[in-house]
Amino acid sequence: MARCYTDFLLLYYITDRTQLGDSEPSRRQRLLEKIGEAAEAGVDYVQLRERDLTVHELERLAAAAVEIVRRSQTKTKLLINSRIDVALAVGADGVHLRSNDIAASEARSLWTKSSGRTDCVIAVSCHSLADVLNAEAHGADFVVFGPVFGKQGSAAAPTGVEAITRIVNRGGPADHKVEAGQSLRMPVIALGGMTAENIAAGVNAGAAGVAAIRMFQQDDIGDLVRRLRVSA
Repeated sequence: MARCYTDFLLLYYITDRTQLGDSEPSRRQRLLEKIGEAAEAGVDYVQLRERDLTVHELERLAAAAVEIVRRSQTKTKLLINSRIDVALAVGADGVHLRSNDIAASEARSLWTKSSGRTDCVIAVSCHSLADVLNAEAHGADFVVFGPVFGKQGSAAAPTGVEAITRIVNRGGPADHKVEAGQSLRMPVIALGGMTAENIAAGVNAGAAGVAAIRMFQQDDIGDLVRRLRVSA
């Protein structure tokens, strides 16, 4: 029987324009098109991750991305990788912090003091239970944990879906696991080698959603989201 994830599966698109063409102008244009497609399809979050850009270049790209996401009038939120200053400057919805960035609580404090806004979304990259507990203690909205099934071009060993269960249970026994998306605690989104075929394994292990680069950039996002919202 098909299992419907519509009500709680979080979809998190991480950008990488280097996969989208040979010339820099075409890459940036295609990336903005992909962000627009993701927003129109109802992806929950887009993380603008273009780490090689200068601050000025990132800000220009982020400003264009914000405009596109707002134009879609969907629930999609745009997060900027690591750069709180850029996120604030362009009116993004929040920031994605690396595991070695400042604490989520400090980021939220900076955001509120600088903007007067309290609606900042803060996600944190995590690679261990300790990382997750620390992010949770500092008030992150959710974490992106991996690499669950591995990561192309990385020597890091995949954690396997068993790690998701341990993380979701915060190190407790497996029989205390709650259904994905039903915990009152901070959600955990699975990252690393995710495909339409293995998402069910991650969700059944307790993940509240899935994060990916290639899966969203290589496929038709609208069709992909429809398939993921109702998955076997």
